[in-house]
Amino acid sequence: MNSFTLTQATGVAEAVRDKASHESSAYLGGGTNLIDLMKENVSRPTHLTSLHKLPLGKIEQTPEGGLRLGALATNAETAWHPEVEARYPLLSQAILAGATPQLRNMATDGGNLLQRTRCYYFYDLATPCNKREPGTGCSAIGGYNRVCGILGTSESCIATHPSDMCVALAALEAVVRVAGPDGERTIQFEDFHRLPGDTPELDNNLKPGELITGIDLPAQGFAKNFTYLKLRDRASYAFALVSVAAALELDGNTIKEARLALGGVAHKPWRDKEAEAMLKGQPATADTFRKVAAKVVEEAKGYGSNTFKIELAKRAIVRALKQATEMDYSQNDNAFQNSNP
Repeated sequence: MNSFTLTQATGVAEAVRDKASHESSAYLGGGTNLIDLMKENVSRPTHLTSLHKLPLGKIEQTPEGGLRLGALATNAETAWHPEVEARYPLLSQAILAGATPQLRNMATDGGNLLQRTRCYYFYDLATPCNKREPGTGCSAIGGYNRVCGILGTSESCIATHPSDMCVALAALEAVVRVAGPDGERTIQFEDFHRLPGDTPELDNNLKPGELITGIDLPAQGFAKNFTYLKLRDRASYAFALVSVAAALELDGNTIKEARLALGGVAHKPWRDKEAEAMLKGQPATADTFRKVAAKVVEEAKGYGSNTFKIELAKRAIVRALKQATEMDYSQNDNAFQNSNP
């Protein structure tokens, strides 16, 4: 790890100014990913702007009837917040599927959005990686790429976004609130993260110096029929090979509204609106779900070690939609608790 200076900011504007005043700098929230990257010399900022004293830890109602998650609320606080559990259980379930209790106690909601890929080659300084060092090449293409992407990839990068929380936020149509040198603005969640294209070093569409201040959830939380299905190599503390956030609004056995997002398959949480449109107005049957799953992966591409993900994703989508259909959590108080070990 290289040496660095640190400032303890007490306000959003002060934090933005402090970061802008240092050439090689980064914001420090929970630090659960950034510090690891610094220890591995993958990230080498010479100045950190600490956010710990900023008033961004609240979870509160929005005027529109939704819920605002402060950027510094921890993942644990968010997952177990009574309003999140009651109105957005899909989000709670996704957060609790990730990391460990210790990490969730430290990691912040804003920081969760900024996690970097866990592609093996990104962390291996001895190998080329366009995401770590643009223009050097992609070792995962042609290498061991079990954890890499099958959708939205490019010739420059096949890395995946590692977050579970972000998959649920994509399905819920969250909005990211940011502040920066040019003022405040909001970003629709589907526009926050990027596909790799020929600039895989960029994970998101934040402008230089912008700071995440909060995440807004809309009023619709899909609290009755939902599921977050995560398939991984270990039962806990492992990143998703494939994950699926499914949320449905049903009228009897007919699907009135549908949300479907995948994790572990692309450079960003992968939401497929065409697949969602295919579900609307259709009976909630296995045949419907199989057709939708086939649509989601019709342009998927395997790279050898990860080709199995195409079939895995297809089966996971069918299983997740079936679980969401069959589980009316409002009628089964124990169901949600049982799904969150």
